[in-house]
Amino acid sequence: MSSKFNRVLGKWDIFTLSFGAMIGWGWVVLTNEWILTAGVLGAILAFCIGGFVVALVGLTYAELTSAMPKVGGEHVFSYRGLGLDASFFCTWFIILGYVSVCAFEAVALPVVLDTILPLSEGEPIWSFQGSPIYLDWVLIGVLGSVLIGVINFFGVKSAAFIQTLFTLFILIAGLMLIFGSFFSSEQANAPIEVWETGKLSSGLLAVIVMTPFMFVGFDVIPQAAEEINLPFKQIGKILILSVLLAICWYTAIIYSVGSTLSTRELEVSSLAPADAMQKIYSGVWAKNLLILAGLAGIITSWNSFFVGATRAIYAMGHSGMLPKAFAILHPKFKSPITAIAFVTFTSILATLFGEEAMGWLVNAGGLGIVTSWTLVALSFYKLRKKEPMLPRPFKVSYGKWVGVSAFICSLGLFYLYLPGNPSALNSIEWTIVASWLFIGLLLYFWASKVYSRQGMRDKMDDHLS
Repeated sequence: MSSKFNRVLGKWDIFTLSFGAMIGWGWVVLTNEWILTAGVLGAILAFCIGGFVVALVGLTYAELTSAMPKVGGEHVFSYRGLGLDASFFCTWFIILGYVSVCAFEAVALPVVLDTILPLSEGEPIWSFQGSPIYLDWVLIGVLGSVLIGVINFFGVKSAAFIQTLFTLFILIAGLMLIFGSFFSSEQANAPIEVWETGKLSSGLLAVIVMTPFMFVGFDVIPQAAEEINLPFKQIGKILILSVLLAICWYTAIIYSVGSTLSTRELEVSSLAPADAMQKIYSGVWAKNLLILAGLAGIITSWNSFFVGATRAIYAMGHSGMLPKAFAILHPKFKSPITAIAFVTFTSILATLFGEEAMGWLVNAGGLGIVTSWTLVALSFYKLRKKEPMLPRPFKVSYGKWVGVSAFICSLGLFYLYLPGNPSALNSIEWTIVASWLFIGLLLYFWASKVYSRQGMRDKMDDHLS
């Protein structure tokens, strides 16, 4: 079946969509937490372990994307490998991950703005879990949500252009921090001094469990596969390159901040990389530059995951797993307008729960991401056995071993979220996951009555042809 999308994305477009999503702004606000939790070398080790798992999963994505370059990515991979129900769960959970990031950014935007231009909080409009919610902060989050929605309404090319500009700015500021720390005389403590056995044993898992949320982004590429104008083999190569560069980015940022700020400075800092920049360059301008990079990171991750979420939702609507309204494309811009409205609404909704919601969204979204990765890895392995002759322009060496390893590692990450572990989800986070699953199952069962399961299969087979 011919694509309804326009192939307008080039090599740099998809690289910035992927890499820009992964480096986002989480590192600006969470680096001190990672270091205080596991120490500098412990945090680096955590990101190397998490990055290794992501690289394995990324290899499965690279091969499957080149073999099935269809909108929705996980949606078609899991259907072809595992069947209809697995495709629903795999796609619905990756959408949870993407929507969580978009909602996270809507809440984060006023948090970062407040460090540059202190907001006039006034009287709180209400409170949740003891956290006051201010009208100014809500309005800023709402405005950002609407702006990202409008940018995406005008098509993926406009979204990619914005992505490129902001990713370049993040790279400049981040590289200034990294290289500045290597030559600075302000190094407060060597990394070996913050390697603490207690932190390594208790904190390592707590940091590892955060890494899926930090590395998610490479899987946006297959979501927009029908809008990419490149040989399919190159798509896989760019996907893997973006993952490897993200691993280097996070480990370098952790080292730079940990070797510049003392433990006391880390404990009192809300934006440790910005404080490290100020210390290295002896000027408030450097801190503000890094904070602006954080704002740019909010835009890049928000924009990229908005693209991923709306394409995945469109794919489910197109296949009959969600109401047909989600499969509506704008006649001129080829943007999934109902999906855009849905993701914009969920982002706006998150602003009503305040700053505390960021932690819940990271963890609940992380579980959704890891669940989807596990099913993709299993699909990869099954297809290697079931369809060995499937054309694979980007073919992974030792594919069956890569598939098994990616599946086991993803399953291991999934286990860390379960009760009984130090990194287990709390009651609010489980409520988010359960509510999301409940809504999805209601829509899925409703759609199965309207279109029938055989109708869904027919639509998927037509999409794959």
